[in-house]
Amino acid sequence: MQDEHPLPSFAAIVVAAGKGLRAGQPVPKQFAQWRGKPVVRHSVEALLDAGAAPLVVMIPEGGDELLSEALDGLEGWQAVTGGATRQQSVALGLEAIKSAERVLIHDAARPKLPHSVIENLLHALDEDPGAIPTLPVVDSLAIDEGGVMAGSGEREKLRRVQTPQAFRFTDILDAHRAWQGAPTAGDDAQVLRASGGSVALVEGDERLRKLTFAEDFVSDLPPVRIGTGFDVHKLAAGEELWLGGIKIDHDKGLAGHSDADVALHAIVDALLGAIGNGDIGDHFPPSDPQWKGASSDRFVAHAAKLVDEAGYRTGNIDLTIICEAPKIGPHRDAMRQRIAELLGVDTGAISVKATTTERLGFTGRGEGIAAQAAVTVIRND
Repeated sequence: MQDEHPLPSFAAIVVAAGKGLRAGQPVPKQFAQWRGKPVVRHSVEALLDAGAAPLVVMIPEGGDELLSEALDGLEGWQAVTGGATRQQSVALGLEAIKSAERVLIHDAARPKLPHSVIENLLHALDEDPGAIPTLPVVDSLAIDEGGVMAGSGEREKLRRVQTPQAFRFTDILDAHRAWQGAPTAGDDAQVLRASGGSVALVEGDERLRKLTFAEDFVSDLPPVRIGTGFDVHKLAAGEELWLGGIKIDHDKGLAGHSDADVALHAIVDALLGAIGNGDIGDHFPPSDPQWKGASSDRFVAHAAKLVDEAGYRTGNIDLTIICEAPKIGPHRDAMRQRIAELLGVDTGAISVKATTTERLGFTGRGEGIAAQAAVTVIRND
């Protein structure tokens, strides 16, 4: 859903030109799989979703094919071969952008990029030419001299620095062009400060942790999670009957704010429940007019996207439809096929069953249809 307060326009550079050897992956770590997709894709998607334009990805020499595979299906980015150092790579990226008001410079090795951090950084540029996300140092610090503690550091004055780092474009471009420091500048804030620019500190986020070692690629997520969903809609004359993603000819249809597909609604709630992300009403409130008559396919796609972003994929779905009519049997295979298509899984992972309540209750009287779903989601390793 669109943000009510659009961000200022900005360009972005994703630095993915390193070798990433310490991570112990078969390819440079920025192209390795992490939570279901290549590391670099996570932050590129986040920046594109936030409105980055243009977006430049710095790659190692010969990395074009790896990046194309990693970003397959995405639009709005360009690849630029980096230099021998991080500073040189960023300078080349800035030259490729040519012109912008603001720019974010981000390390691909920090795949989880919260929108709130992007927003805070861009707005901080109203006051300063640079801004960086930081976190407090919580451990005591020791000064090492030959393996012996020679003193302690003042952690109250120190901060852990993260990326993305935000800059007014002309300031950081001029600073990189004038850079005469050591060839291995730790970050772009150092480059700006060397040219006399001030750098604001904004609140960082622990989710922005950097993937560095092999153990960082071992997921701490549970391998399997389970969710359940239940929904009810009344039958009414003059309504279309959508059930399990397909349209069924019947003398009555399900009434609701959307297309009232009770089966898909139960699946959406089950998917959201499996990842602990609320329910269908939280994401698609019936009070919002944009969802009036909306296809429930959109709800399933949204839930599937959230499952993917949480580091999981759909394992299997067990759906039970409760009604006296229509008969579900003739439509079961079509429902299974459609649900499988929506979630990108094999039809063998989808079970559709039907039962009655022996003419008891509202379903037994033909007043409505109920559905319940159980799903498993499997960790993307």
